[in-house]
Amino acid sequence: MVLCIANDDSHSLSHLSLKFGVPLKSCRHLLESAKKSHVEVVGVSFHIGSGCPDPQAYAQSIADARLVFEMGTELGHRMHVLDLGGGFPGTEGAKVRFEEIASVINSALDLYFPEGCGVDILAELGRYYVTSAFTVAVSIIAKKEVLLDQPGREEENGSAPKTSVYHLDEGIYGIFNSVLFDNICPTPILQKKPSMEQPLYSSSLWGPAVDGCDCVAEGLWLPQLHVGDWLVFENMGAYTMGMGSLFGGTQACHITYAMSRVAWEALRRQLMATEQDDDMEGVCKPLSCGWEITDTLCVGPVFTPASIM
Repeated sequence: MVLCIANDDSHSLSHLSLKFGVPLKSCRHLLESAKKSHVEVVGVSFHIGSGCPDPQAYAQSIADARLVFEMGTELGHRMHVLDLGGGFPGTEGAKVRFEEIASVINSALDLYFPEGCGVDILAELGRYYVTSAFTVAVSIIAKKEVLLDQPGREEENGSAPKTSVYHLDEGIYGIFNSVLFDNICPTPILQKKPSMEQPLYSSSLWGPAVDGCDCVAEGLWLPQLHVGDWLVFENMGAYTMGMGSLFGGTQACHITYAMSRVAWEALRRQLMATEQDDDMEGVCKPLSCGWEITDTLCVGPVFTPASIM
């Protein structure tokens, strides 16, 4: 077994220590109990939560893990696994870049678990790999205007201020459940770019559920939209479709896989060349996406291969 330890995730968007993880003061008791019960503890894991703005939280958790390793070894456990957890950012615009986190982690590992110490280092990189790989396209299924409850305030034309409420075919009980779990406010990209002269209106986006909680985003300023218009949301690969429920019998969303034309043409040429001569030396094997074949291209892909839900 692996002992999961608690940490300070108070600054993270997603708090996991509230439910998972034991404080350091209780680790020795658990390790002793495991030994008496003939349960072999082989390592330590932790998870500082998603969206942590402080990379030093990883360093502190690694230092805590070192103490638990020493407790376990002293009690006769063969400790050799360290799991660094997940929550690593998968977008370029994150407050803390992945490279910064990796630098802090590597420095802490060099200090507490140096190379050659016999410990296998693991990490859970799901969010890092898939966040930017998917883009979601949703359509507007209903629209209404609501008066803002702001006494004494009027618009330029003398009428009371209004906000446009748009209902989408997906909500927080489906693809946008990250609004609940990660406290994010998804920002849509319009299907058609508005002109500079086009006025913007106070707007909010809601899911299809008939309750007051299914709010995807509010406080937005958008041009006049209509039923049937499409909105696009980038960086929607992590904890979206896989975490959603089939609310009200809603069908699972359709997935379309896409890659740049440059990458597709290069891949197609490689496939044809391989089919003609399987023994030809120097020909790369067919690969799965555009970025993987950039090393064999004269020019890089136009954009990162992505998937549209």
